[in-house]
Amino acid sequence: MGPRASRSAVSAVLDVKALAKRYGDLEALRDVSFQVQAGELVAVVGPNGAGKTTLLSIVAGTQPPSGGSVNRPPREVGWAPQQPALYSKLSVVENLELFARLEKVKDPRAAVERMLEHTGLRARSHEPVGRLSGGNRQRVNVAVGLIADPPVLALDEPTASLDPAQRERMWEFVTRLAERGTAVVFSTHNVSEAQRHATRVLVLAEGRLLFDGAPRELLAAQGEAGSGDLERALVTFLEQHGERAESS
Repeated sequence: MGPRASRSAVSAVLDVKALAKRYGDLEALRDVSFQVQAGELVAVVGPNGAGKTTLLSIVAGTQPPSGGSVNRPPREVGWAPQQPALYSKLSVVENLELFARLEKVKDPRAAVERMLEHTGLRARSHEPVGRLSGGNRQRVNVAVGLIADPPVLALDEPTASLDPAQRERMWEFVTRLAERGTAVVFSTHNVSEAQRHATRVLVLAEGRLLFDGAPRELLAAQGEAGSGDLERALVTFLEQHGERAESS
């Protein structure tokens, strides 16, 4: 199944239209369009160099597209890059307060309290970020992205550096966000995470959107049962489209 045009842009909380990004002669993104509804968890997967980080950074407003549009201004999209942009000498609370003021949140103290509650970091609130475990630093990173209570959250490889227990806690947190109505778009090289947690999968390769559908639809397209191996289905799908599958 290819990219869909049937999703209603009127009801979509995020509407991405014909995004393109060029760096000189390199086309990092080519005519990428999709919509996301409130409460959806959308995984962006594909080979290295497919354009996943470029796509998410444009959606988050950290770099401009060469063409196309995103219906949300940057302040309405929370952004958690793969490398946390935090101040290691400041405490969790101090980081959150700083970013709340940078985002011009009306009630910074209330926003910080809300994030401490949502992330389960209250017990660590006065600890310097540099002393936290990788999983807790990543939770602070996501909390910074959520400090202005945006309707959309973009996560770039949110669990890449986490151990299994930390990954599980992170996904519990992200799933609760989606259940409360936040639209979450995340990139991952761990295809099993997409299979387990995503309501939809976007497959990118060489900057093109090749597939937009539920994980079970990608499995079915490759003759896999609903409980089959999504990574194997993705590899086969990419090979059928002439893409290198070994780096997916």
